[in-house]
Amino acid sequence: MHSNLIQHDTIRLTASDEVQISAHVSRPDQAPLGALVVVQEIFGVNAHIRAVCDRWAQAGWLAIAPGFFDRLEPGLELDYVPSGVAKGRALVDQLGFDAPLRDIGAAAQAVGAGLPCAVVGFCWGGSVAALAATRMGLPAVSYYGGRTLPYLHERPQAPLLMHFGELDPMIPPATVDRIRTVWGAAATLTSQPFAVHTYPAGHGFNRYGHPDHVPASAELAQARSEAFLRTALGS
Repeated sequence: MHSNLIQHDTIRLTASDEVQISAHVSRPDQAPLGALVVVQEIFGVNAHIRAVCDRWAQAGWLAIAPGFFDRLEPGLELDYVPSGVAKGRALVDQLGFDAPLRDIGAAAQAVGAGLPCAVVGFCWGGSVAALAATRMGLPAVSYYGGRTLPYLHERPQAPLLMHFGELDPMIPPATVDRIRTVWGAAATLTSQPFAVHTYPAGHGFNRYGHPDHVPASAELAQARSEAFLRTALGS
């Protein structure tokens, strides 16, 4: 792991549909291994997502988290309470997947000049990250991306790694098994690396500073993700 001398920036992105949003950036203290677009949960670019960016910057990556909610309510961060969950779900349903993928493209273009680029996402963002692999050809790491189920007809066009909690009440083992089977076969056809890992944890096990955080599972998933992306991007 690199030192803790991380630089933080907030930049503006302009997507292909001309919508402008903000993005949080964590920069490592030396030449980055690559650029990593960090895709939020349904709560916005909050303390957890900024901590994820810092963790990846400490590992040597330039991490950028686009503020997708800026398209609807600029600067919005939601609390981990029922009202926050309800509002976050309504907002991501309103956003859909096409707009966030455009924002990922803008983020990759803004910080990825000369750098290999990948995507990592969590919960709703885990599904967005997986679609970045099927639709944009970007290597991706997806944490508990259960909303991918309706899109299993798509084929991974880039390396894809997926993490799930075995005790996640929202993503039952049958769903994980189906994703592993269908996309595993599709990735074989497209000759793309694909893997699914499960952990003795529930939903949100990587959510630092939250009761759902399971440190041992989060650390193992992080190590696997770093190794996977180093290989995928040749870093």
